[in-house]
Amino acid sequence: MKRTDKAMTKIIMTGCSGKMGKSILAAAEGRDDVTIVGGVDLAAPSQPVDFVYAPSFDQLAQKDCQADVIVDFSHPSVLESLLRYALAYQMPVVICTTGYSEEQKNQIKAAAQEIPVFYSGNMSLGINLIIELAKKAAAVFGEGFDIEIVEQHHNQKLDAPSGTALMIADAISEVKTDAEYIYDRHAYRKKRDKKEIGIHSIRGGNIVGEHEVIFAGQDEILTIRHSARSKTVFAVGALNAAVYLTTKKAGLYNMSDLLRDSD
Repeated sequence: MKRTDKAMTKIIMTGCSGKMGKSILAAAEGRDDVTIVGGVDLAAPSQPVDFVYAPSFDQLAQKDCQADVIVDFSHPSVLESLLRYALAYQMPVVICTTGYSEEQKNQIKAAAQEIPVFYSGNMSLGINLIIELAKKAAAVFGEGFDIEIVEQHHNQKLDAPSGTALMIADAISEVKTDAEYIYDRHAYRKKRDKKEIGIHSIRGGNIVGEHEVIFAGQDEILTIRHSARSKTVFAVGALNAAVYLTTKKAGLYNMSDLLRDSD
């Protein structure tokens, strides 16, 4: 399963029958540098497809699927078989799924010692800019401003808070090193601590993705907000990451690396 055509990145899509999988398939059709050659999903595609399909990576391994990279938008339960397949074929993998446990995150880091792994909870350029702006604001404001993160998603999203909200909080924590994440305040009565980063989740309708970072100080408030209007923005980012990763050595990469190397 070695790369044979450097002009075209051949992709295996995990979660090919899901909403993001369909968005990536549509985005790939409009490009001449990527093609989907394989798909993995428990649910079979609802329409005929022109790529190799299997309900699991174990079954995909029994088929002839020549690919360069895996793009994963699926479910945390798929991670073990995904990494086993990627390691067996020394294939780079773009992991966009969220909701992993700490143990699973460690498995991703361990895999990155042997293969290139692009791991990001959000593939949007705008979100990654928000992360950099939030870090800068936290450094400038110091302890004088309280920080709250509010995220909104559709009513079918399983994990809460979103992986993106945690990405933002983790980035702020690089500056605010004593930060404590607070997800629920109704169970106790006490004043807000300066160390807190409040993280709040809203689920409803077909909201694609809304993230807001609030810095509340004395007499002034700074709000940084990002709104995703369709899943296409994430699909394009994932495909760009797939192309990027095929040129890299083993290691753990994210959107910041892609943006820096694209300068």
